[in-house]
Amino acid sequence: MTTPSGTLVSAAELTVWRAMLRGQVRISRRLQADLLAGHDLALAAYDVLVHLGEQPGGRLRMNDLADRVLLSRSGLTRLIDRMQREGLVVRESCPSDARGLYAVLTGPGRERLDAATPTYQRGVREYVLSRLDDTDLRTLAGVLAKLSDEA
Repeated sequence: MTTPSGTLVSAAELTVWRAMLRGQVRISRRLQADLLAGHDLALAAYDVLVHLGEQPGGRLRMNDLADRVLLSRSGLTRLIDRMQREGLVVRESCPSDARGLYAVLTGPGRERLDAATPTYQRGVREYVLSRLDDTDLRTLAGVLAKLSDEA
């Protein structure tokens, strides 16, 4: 849709878009720094551990995991390679699909997740939730639901 000036996006709309991107990057960088400093764990690795930890048996097919984390399939493969070298996850074959692989949370992976979760949650509280009141939270939840097609 074009604006009255003929541009596709107005200056005010671009300002909102850029503010959203800057906010997301700044929050992610701060969470990443906290996790690295406290647990030698990158934010993307923490995200993988969380998704695996939420599943029965701590396992997800690699394709399903890639859909849940914000990484390309090749990026996830490289991350899982590093995490496997650290003993946080293992790969297991899928019995029903010879080409399919599961990523599986290990005991040390669960321990690292459990240790890092309070740090992550403190960061979420400090960098986001403490800055919003109940009305802000409801509004943000509604906006994000619209943007993620969950509304």
